[in-house]
Amino acid sequence: MKDTERRILLGRIVGAFGVRGEIKLESWTEPRTAIFQYQPWILRTPAGQESTLTGARGRQAGKHLVAVFPDITDRDVVESMYGTEVYVARSALPPPKADEYYWVDLEGLQVRTVDGVELGRASHLFSTGSNDVLVVHGDRERMIPFVQPDFVVSVDFEANLIVVDWDPEF
Repeated sequence: MKDTERRILLGRIVGAFGVRGEIKLESWTEPRTAIFQYQPWILRTPAGQESTLTGARGRQAGKHLVAVFPDITDRDVVESMYGTEVYVARSALPPPKADEYYWVDLEGLQVRTVDGVELGRASHLFSTGSNDVLVVHGDRERMIPFVQPDFVVSVDFEANLIVVDWDPEF
């Protein structure tokens, strides 16, 4: 992986499971167990230290996953990893299907209204449960429901542009 390659946050270590060094892992992939398909992992501690890990495996356990990392067999080591984030290189993910994309691919695109008013750049997206929201940073921060075609009219990667049907005053 190149150091400049975009990274995708897929999960986080949320605790120890048992006494044999198993790890309670929160996964944001769909399905949750898919996180184990995308490796190597870049582990980033809350202090910002990074390491690379290959060979993680795991299973479903309630709302979390239980993971096993190579060479970790001690609960105390796992507890010291609490809050560590799990990233992968964007290239580790399968290519999206036609007319689909990953949220991370939208970050940095210019956002413009259907009337040609520049709103800024796509910062990130998040889910509210009822719909996804596009966060745009420009003269101010705007949160636009990422609902196609109601608010998001088009996404054009060649033009580096997202066109939205949104009142710029809102």
